[in-house]
Amino acid sequence: MKPWLEDSFVEHSSIMLDSFRRYLGRELMDRSGDGLLDAKRLYEVSFVVLAHENGEDPLLTYANKAAQELLEFDWATMLTLPSRLTAEPVHRQERATLLARTKVKNFTENYQGIRISLNGRRIRIEGATVWNLVDPKGRPTGQAATFSQWEFLPEK
Repeated sequence: MKPWLEDSFVEHSSIMLDSFRRYLGRELMDRSGDGLLDAKRLYEVSFVVLAHENGEDPLLTYANKAAQELLEFDWATMLTLPSRLTAEPVHRQERATLLARTKVKNFTENYQGIRISLNGRRIRIEGATVWNLVDPKGRPTGQAATFSQWEFLPEK
């Protein structure tokens, strides 16, 4: 599967990269200037990148290969998954607070929390950055997150 070959994927990747630069003043990754190549590289980087749409119970709109492997789902499943399901029920309020704070401040850095894979594996993430996504006209389209530090926690 090569989702980066779809125009909508390239556009969404560009929005994530541009929004990251807009709010954090630096690049999420080295960019080539070629949207298709950058979309492919973002999908294949070793760190996790996720995004969800706006709304009351937003669905995931993006999960790169590292995110899919860590959270144990595939591209097709990701597109039907409410992003809240990446956190255990006990941690969902904390996650909602983080997202609300980010909505106001445009980004949050150095977040740590507990997430859960689709198969129930608990994962502690550290050093995460969460940022708002805006399209080229400045309209809000969702939020994204990235992190490269995680550890699996023992089963309860």
